[in-house]
Amino acid sequence: MSTPTMKDVAALAKVGVGTVSRVVNNKGAVKESTRRKVENAIKELNYQPNEYARGLKTNQTNTVALILPTIWHPFFSEFAYYVEAELENRGYKLLLCNSEDNYEKELEYIQMVQQNKVDGIIGITYSDLDKYVSANLPFVSIDRHFTEDVVYVTADNEAAGRLAVENLIEKGCTTLAYIGGFSKIPNETRNRQKYFSKEADKRNVKNYSLEMPEPVHALKKEVMAFIREHPAIDGIFTINDFMALDVIDILAEMGKKVPEDIQVIGCDGIKLGMHRPLIVSTIQQPVEEMAICSVQSLMKIIKQEPVESRIVLPVKYIDGKTTK
Repeated sequence: MSTPTMKDVAALAKVGVGTVSRVVNNKGAVKESTRRKVENAIKELNYQPNEYARGLKTNQTNTVALILPTIWHPFFSEFAYYVEAELENRGYKLLLCNSEDNYEKELEYIQMVQQNKVDGIIGITYSDLDKYVSANLPFVSIDRHFTEDVVYVTADNEAAGRLAVENLIEKGCTTLAYIGGFSKIPNETRNRQKYFSKEADKRNVKNYSLEMPEPVHALKKEVMAFIREHPAIDGIFTINDFMALDVIDILAEMGKKVPEDIQVIGCDGIKLGMHRPLIVSTIQQPVEEMAICSVQSLMKIIKQEPVESRIVLPVKYIDGKTTK
């Protein structure tokens, strides 16, 4: 059976193709009785409008691309879930790019905007795309600022570092440490370490940092050497929750118990399921709010409306089983 067309709908409803088009695109005046006939014909034929063909006429596809480094990380998966939900509320579809930090793959998606195949991009990317991402591109970045004035949404990573120090001290820690990897591409997550150290220094608390260039190839060896070099450490803040889990496993191999010997706080607030508990004590990012703000900002850019260039959203500390 052939796929029903707009002409088939028009024939069944006994109206012109132009009338069907006005109903489908919700543009132009159509009598209510005529609209009902067209809608009934659409339902009976199970007619599906060709979104791409419609986009060629309106110069819009009602599709937004989301670039993620990976969907294996629960934070990115949760972010994608809320982005898609917000786009759906606005009549948009999501095109997901699981980039695995592949520069060429991400560049292809930027070119799709330029070729009118998607209307805009929301991107979590650590690739060297600076020369391709300009202020006039409908692009919203997460956690990363580009050379040009590109809109970006971020959690308050400065507050995350300070909150980690505050809570570790409140829980009795006297010697603190930060452990994390870092990208060669500047991004907001570096502020977690920077303000962790600043806050600890401000409170006259001993603190050390282990920062490793990504990808981290010898985490176990690095962490073990770091802990042995600073045996007094009793409170650790990690760049994210997955790093916290890795550090906890390494500490266990060293015969150190969490939280009895060393307390650990992660960052992100990830769960292994929507209704599951947080996996560690953590500084929680407002994932849903970040997703909604990124979609709202992108819609403003697409419509050429004024938009804030930098949106910083609050974080909060959540107690888990890795602190006392």
